[in-house]
Amino acid sequence: MLGPSLHIDSFCRDRLPPEDCQPAYLLDGFDYPERLNAAVELTDRMVERGFGDRIALTGQGRSRTYAELSDWTSRIARALVEDYGVVPGSRILIRAANTPALVACWLGATKAGAVVVNTMPLLRKKELLQHTEKAQVALALCDMRMLDEMEACLADSAHLKRIVAFDGTKGLEGELDRAAAAKPEGPFWVETGRDDVALLGFTSGSTGVPKATMHFHRDLLIVADAYAREVLDVRPEDVFVGSPPLAFTFGLGGLAIFPLRFGASSVLLEKAAPADLIGIIQAHRATICFTAPTAYRAMLAAMKEGADLSSLRCAVSAGETLPAPVFEAWVACTGKPILDGIGATEMLHIFLSNRLDDARPGVTGKPVTGYQAKVVDRSQAEVPRGTPGLLAVRGPVGCRYMDDARQADYVRGGWNLTGDTFIQDEDGYFRFAARADDMIVSSGYNIAGPEVEAALLAHPDVAECGVIGAPDGARGIIVQAHVVLRPGIAPCEIKAQELQEFVKRSIAPYKYPRSVIFTEALPKTESGKIQRYRLKEQQQL
Repeated sequence: MLGPSLHIDSFCRDRLPPEDCQPAYLLDGFDYPERLNAAVELTDRMVERGFGDRIALTGQGRSRTYAELSDWTSRIARALVEDYGVVPGSRILIRAANTPALVACWLGATKAGAVVVNTMPLLRKKELLQHTEKAQVALALCDMRMLDEMEACLADSAHLKRIVAFDGTKGLEGELDRAAAAKPEGPFWVETGRDDVALLGFTSGSTGVPKATMHFHRDLLIVADAYAREVLDVRPEDVFVGSPPLAFTFGLGGLAIFPLRFGASSVLLEKAAPADLIGIIQAHRATICFTAPTAYRAMLAAMKEGADLSSLRCAVSAGETLPAPVFEAWVACTGKPILDGIGATEMLHIFLSNRLDDARPGVTGKPVTGYQAKVVDRSQAEVPRGTPGLLAVRGPVGCRYMDDARQADYVRGGWNLTGDTFIQDEDGYFRFAARADDMIVSSGYNIAGPEVEAALLAHPDVAECGVIGAPDGARGIIVQAHVVLRPGIAPCEIKAQELQEFVKRSIAPYKYPRSVIFTEALPKTESGKIQRYRLKEQQQL
């Protein structure tokens, strides 16, 4: 039974799945007051606990203490309420790269009682509109350097009414910055319930139709009080660094929630190429790094003799499975542990993980304290150890799709079925086998093949296409497009590059096909359906 809502705008509460369609919540040990605002817990409460003078965030050439962050976010919250009409339950979309300003806007909006939709700067108008329309977003906060795609949404959105710019650098040149600066000092927040929705995390399914996962204020603290406390043993002296966008829940947890929950510090990078990560670890004496396996592989390749990673306590890998050779090479090269783990946007963060004192190559690990996991067949009967099956998980958090019939596919009998095939060995360790659907997981990004196909089919020279995931030595899996050109169009390398650039301009650039294969025909069923499994059997690179 959910606690009472303090939202004036009941949009999210009204669109939660029915209680009998929600997962079972194992909340023993995760007790929070009925009235809870997660952003206050990560800022004002930390100041009250004596962390005010410690560095909370570093980025864009300067650092902010917890006291400064508390004041900054309170001013933003006050401006949102008093100047922009935000009420508890309003949805606010934020568009920015990984900067302290983004974290401040997220925390300020959460303090104001809003439900936040964080988005990546790589998203284009089409994808942003999917977010604004599904969540009925009226107000967007946008880094003033990234206004183009956001402003393009205004004319076609039925709900988006206003875009307020902020300065993502260390300046204060944006409208929101000026409005916040004009507010008085002192704490400000709006009271919310622990079971009020605080965050909408969007994830694309295999059809490319976005699903919005709904996360409560309590959930934002639970993932820190479970995984970050037990597995990472976060300390105030820790310095976090990493590459995942804060728009991903993997990045939001690892680079914002986890350090702020324990009085630690986070170094935020707009551009976090592997070489950048190596340099930032050395320069800031970082202790915990978050990124995907492909980035760790690239870091190893870019690591020069004399690179000093002695400050690291551990490296955290998620987004896709960590290959055993990368695990072994990292440990051999750095002498530091690397922890594989698996999470999901639906589950907010990591729920299966290796431990600092118990990490094995090629193994994902065991459930985080508070979670249970098992491997089941299609009827949800648990399979014998050593047998591949579907991963089923339950714990203190779980999947809540917003007003979406696909809830019944993900949650069954109180268990969350993640869509992954796993094997549990005789010792209880879980090992990833494969994705159970056609989602392409490349360099930590989830990419829906049909969405890439739709982008390609918009090109006048493309007659048909089929998109699959194909093995790649550097990236693990890449997007591969099998393309049938229209009559009279000659296949060539220049045409392949043209199609790749066309896709980059149409949808988020990371989704473009790194491999383009021209073919005279696609394998199909008698009814005309493309047989992608036959394309996978061919898998040319």
